[in-house]
Amino acid sequence: MTRVFIDTDILLDLITGRHPFGIEAAPLFTLIDQELIGACVSSLSISNLYYILRKFSSHQKVMDKLDLLDSMVEIQEVDGKMIKKALKSPFKDFEDAIQYHCAASNSHISVLITRNIKDFRHAELPVMSPLTFLASWHKARD
Repeated sequence: MTRVFIDTDILLDLITGRHPFGIEAAPLFTLIDQELIGACVSSLSISNLYYILRKFSSHQKVMDKLDLLDSMVEIQEVDGKMIKKALKSPFKDFEDAIQYHCAASNSHISVLITRNIKDFRHAELPVMSPLTFLASWHKARD
């Protein structure tokens, strides 16, 4: 089974229905929900999501959304080794560096999915947008 790592921006797009990006992310989560692909997110993403979503909704509504997300994905811990690698990496955005090193530390991850491809130009792991990933996934199944 293909396993992907999903960046926080994609999660926000889906949960908030941010147009047009939420529509682009939805088919990815349909595949995850149908257990046709596996997905990981970092524990940092969960914290960031709570912080952002709580500005617009009640604690309980945000917790319900995060609980639903938890039922669909594997939450991967961010540890000190990942932080140290991120601190020394050439990434210009520290949060992106943490996300990348979290993804790269899992040998089962085949691609990191984000909308901010340019921010991951130093990545050795393949990085794709949701639409590009979906196109390649469907092509591989044909």
